[in-house]
Amino acid sequence: MTFTSDMIAELNLLLKFPNKSLMQGLKIHNDAEAEVIAAAKRLFDKGIVTLPDGGYLTDLGHDLFEHAQVVKMALMHQ
Repeated sequence: MTFTSDMIAELNLLLKFPNKSLMQGLKIHNDAEAEVIAAAKRLFDKGIVTLPDGGYLTDLGHDLFEHAQVVKMALMHQ
C-alpha cells in the first residue's frame, strides 16, 4: 500500500504542529486551502487532534508526530 494524497496532506499538516510544548497547537482558518481544511477534519475524526480546525495534538497525535519526524528525517538523509 502506498500513501494516498489524503494521507500525505495529513502527514504534512501533522508536521506543522509545534513540537516544543504540549501547550501549543494550530488553528486552521476558513481561508486555508481546501486540502488543509479537509486534512484537519480527518485528523480530528481519527482522534489525532482535539478540534476539527486543528487545536492540539492528542496523545496519539504526539506519538504520530514523532514517527512522522523519523520518517521525514530518514527520507531526507543523504
